[in-house]
Amino acid sequence: MSKQKTHKGAAKRFKITKSGKLMHRSHYLRHLRSGKGRKRVRSLKQMKTVTGTIEKKIKKLLALR
Repeated sequence: MSKQKTHKGAAKRFKITKSGKLMHRSHYLRHLRSGKGRKRVRSLKQMKTVTGTIEKKIKKLLALR
């Protein structure tokens, strides 16, 4: 059986930490930024961890076991 390939779209959007957690960029930051407060925009710039059942699916796309 052949090897599982990495999903390149997922590889560009998610990063893996040393401890094995998945990180992703925050959404709600592309447009309509003037209506958001400075504190909110600052927190949206930081990377967030992926939680829940979606984490298992993303790890499968990234060919992680």
